[in-house]
Amino acid sequence: MNKLILGDCLEIMKEMSDECIDLIYLDPPFFSNRNYEVIWGDAGEIRSFQDRWSGGIDHYIAWLKERVEVMYRLLKPTGSIYLHCDWHANAYIRVDILDKLFGHKNFRNEIAWKRTTTHNDHKRARQYGRVTDTIFYYSKNTKKNTFKVQFEHYASNYIMSSYNRQDPDGRRFKASDLSAPNGGISTSFEWKGVLPPKNRYWSYSKENLDEFELKGLIYWSSNGRPYLKNYFDEMPGSSIDDFWNNCVFKTKNEKIGYPTQKPESLMERIIKASSNEGDIILDPFMGGGTSIAVADKLKRKWIGIDQSVQAVKVTELRLDKQQDLYSEPFTIQLHKYDYDTLRNKPTFEFETWIIQQFGGVPQNKKGSDKGVDGKTQTGEPIQVKRSDGISRAIVDNFKSSIERYDKKLYEKNIKEKKTVGYLIAFSFTSEAIKEVARLKNKEGIIIELILVEKIVPLAKKPTIIVETNTISREEDFWRIEIIATGNSEAGIEFYSWDFDYDETEGFKADVWIDKVGKQILKLDAGLHKTAVKAIDNEGLEGIEIIQIKVNGKVEIE
Repeated sequence: MNKLILGDCLEIMKEMSDECIDLIYLDPPFFSNRNYEVIWGDAGEIRSFQDRWSGGIDHYIAWLKERVEVMYRLLKPTGSIYLHCDWHANAYIRVDILDKLFGHKNFRNEIAWKRTTTHNDHKRARQYGRVTDTIFYYSKNTKKNTFKVQFEHYASNYIMSSYNRQDPDGRRFKASDLSAPNGGISTSFEWKGVLPPKNRYWSYSKENLDEFELKGLIYWSSNGRPYLKNYFDEMPGSSIDDFWNNCVFKTKNEKIGYPTQKPESLMERIIKASSNEGDIILDPFMGGGTSIAVADKLKRKWIGIDQSVQAVKVTELRLDKQQDLYSEPFTIQLHKYDYDTLRNKPTFEFETWIIQQFGGVPQNKKGSDKGVDGKTQTGEPIQVKRSDGISRAIVDNFKSSIERYDKKLYEKNIKEKKTVGYLIAFSFTSEAIKEVARLKNKEGIIIELILVEKIVPLAKKPTIIVETNTISREEDFWRIEIIATGNSEAGIEFYSWDFDYDETEGFKADVWIDKVGKQILKLDAGLHKTAVKAIDNEGLEGIEIIQIKVNGKVEIE
């Protein structure tokens, strides 16, 4: 399942299975100026920053190598890794990490990506402007890695100079030489009264040349020599090399305000080249979430990890904005979860999610489950109730389901005094608790009652108070100030706004990150619906919706 995970990628990746990932892209924090590296400024990012900066370059390389070692284990034999870095540490990363872990034979490319701006363009610089980053591309296996050549549009001057001839219908083509320097008797013949040039041979057999002529693919020059037509509209373009100078932001709307955000075109090139639809993409330092957003658009499965609450929540907002009815669902793994949100999740979605969090295997099918929603890794049944106050009757029914599910395992576990099944819910009545105790003490049947909060920590989501102020009335619109004040025990991290909120489509962010909680809108006549989210330091969020009616005056509904 597609998943966003809040936490240290090292600890999370250690829990993942061997050879489960098809492509890894990582853009780890660069070994550069400290102030530049702290981007989000939340607690998770600061902790990570302190970890990697507690020593010099040797400590940084050791910090990164420990994580890339686990990434190597996670990659499938057909998998590849793209590591994004800059001049501060790229030499160390290649020699001390990638060559040692992947082997120099599996080095594929050192890609130079040209940014749109230089990092030292001031007059007092004592070196050339640094305008490129390095992306190291390694495969796990020399001959098995997934790779598809990518193409880009020909430059206009190349098209005009090379594809400089046209058919009567205006179709543009390039005339290519039909001869070659090497050949043999079979390619040294007269064709249509013409011999190949001196000391050269035809590139094709007589049968091939006849076929070209029949298809209208031969161009005869003014001096009577034949050439092969290569039509421009049949060419895929120029194959991409290792200097990438056109992977830039296509529109201003693509930018979310994240300082080191990478263009979607950069990630699209990497993902298309080194993965197929349905493959699993991992980004262990996802930052602004570009790799995840693009992977989702390209119908890949994905896992995104980051220490920063803001990184995870902004990526969630990006996904929410671009998803439609055909998009794959995704889950978010936080440090704490909101009780109300979990209680109101669709039943099947909640069952699947909580069983996975428990470490079990969900049944992954809707409909009649005969009282069993999943099982443990050793086969014991799990039942989930998305409710409070679970009664004794539910315990009795679950006991019957366990017996029917796997009678041999049931009897074996009773004999060995092991748990026969697990019942997960938000709370249980005293009668249910007493019955479970009686079954254990009197009949030797051990059923465990598991509270949701014992599997995932629960917390309260933020609340929001919204105020509006009319600033001024212009000729065709009103200028309105909206102030949101969030309240959370964990502290508010940031606000996000949707100025054209539609309940049927869900929250679609227009402003991704607002640290203050204040926006000024220009509203014309009509009914306007705005939604604001407050996200706290645990990643929990509250939402408030404001309706503003403008018709000669401003009314808040």
